[in-house]
Formats: sequence, C-alpha cells, structure tokens
Amino acid sequence: MPPSSGKKNNTAHSNDITDIKEQLSLLAEPAYRDFSSSLLPGTEHILGVRLPALRKIARKLAKENWLENLARCTQDSFEEIMLQGFIIGYAKAPLPDILEQIAAFLPKINNWSVCDSFCITLKAAGENPAEFWDFLQPCILSGEEFTVRFAIVMLLDYYITPEYIDRLFPIFDGISHEGYYVKMAVAWAVSMCYVKFPEKTESYLGRCRLDDFTYNKSLQKITESLSVDKETKKRIRAMKRL
Repeated sequence: MPPSSGKKNNTAHSNDITDIKEQLSLLAEPAYRDFSSSLLPGTEHILGVRLPALRKIARKLAKENWLENLARCTQDSFEEIMLQGFIIGYAKAPLPDILEQIAAFLPKINNWSVCDSFCITLKAAGENPAEFWDFLQPCILSGEEFTVRFAIVMLLDYYITPEYIDRLFPIFDGISHEGYYVKMAVAWAVSMCYVKFPEKTESYLGRCRLDDFTYNKSLQKITESLSVDKETKKRIRAMKRL
C-alpha cells in the first residue's frame, strides 16, 4: 500500500468527526427547513436536515471517541443539539457516564422534537429501568418545562409495564408544572397507559387529581387512538369535565 493511502484515510476520518457543520449544511433542505419551522414555533436556526440523516451521522460519531465527538457539536443549530442527544443515545459506555451526559444535555432541550427524539433513542433505559427510574425522579420535580417533559416521555416510552404501571399514576397526579408541553406529555402518557392497561387507567381517571385541561386532553388522546373501540370511545367522551 502506498504511503499516501494511510494519510488519505486519516484525513477522511478527521473530516468525518470535525466537519460536522459542513456535513449538516450539505444535507440541509430549504423546503424541509420551512416545514420543520412550522412545527416548532420559536425554535431558531433550523437547517432542514432530516432525522434519518442525523441518526446516521450520530451512529458513526458514537462508535469511537464519543465524548470527544459529542464535545465537537455546538448549539449553533437545532440539528447540532439533536445530534448531541443521538450520540448520547447510541454510545456504548458505562451507565454512569451515560447518565452524566444526559444530565448535562437536559438544559439544552428547548422544544418537544429534541425532547421526544432524545427519549426514544435512550434504549439504555429499557436495559436499566431501576437506575433510570431513580435518575428521573428529580427531573419530574424540576421547574424546567422540557426537563419535566423529558421525564414524562421517558416514563411513557419505557415504564408502562406491569412492574411500573401502578407507580405512574401518583406521579401524574403530583405534577403541577403549568407548561403546555408538560401538560400535553402527561395527557399523552395517560392515553398510552389506557391503551396498555385500560381497566387500571380508567379507574385512575375516575379518581385522578389532574387539572381539567390535562384530564380532558387525556380523554381526547384516548379517543384518537386506533387501539380503542367505538363503544369505549363513546364512554370515554362522556367522562369529559365541563
């Protein structure tokens, strides 16, 4: 192999991990940027890179030197913030290191898209439910809207299970944050609980302490589910608070 070949490979590898902004700019689509902006009001600096492309880059960056690659991402764009979350989610590392990086990442979440996409990428939660459960408890009590939403979405993604279902309802009742994205996350979580545990969840709805907005949104989301039959939807609609 000629000596120049090794140098070329090193340069290519360097470009892979350092020219993140350039990679993103090449993948940016103006039309998709406009579409994304319409779904994320108030979110600035959206480039218009599709999530599958971001995930592909993140998987590559997470394979080696993931902490170094994570540090190379700035907060200059929506996509770079999303990329950070994906790298954390895909990294194969000791759990304490993952949890440390999650805690550092949470203050950077400023919209529902980054929040929810980050949560569904954290498959380590499904593998370490007890450790993540303990990690989430302070998040639930946070005064930060998207930190609270993060905790709720994590609960609905990984904890609507026979082992945890009865522990979720008191948590929903105890959330007092007035943020819109918190309330909508709780409603979403309750509706998912209903799909998986209808009897338990309907019993909870009959005695819950949810505020009227969250309660009625929960009912609405249940009735929008394709997993709920027509007769059940009719009964659920009748439970609406006026």
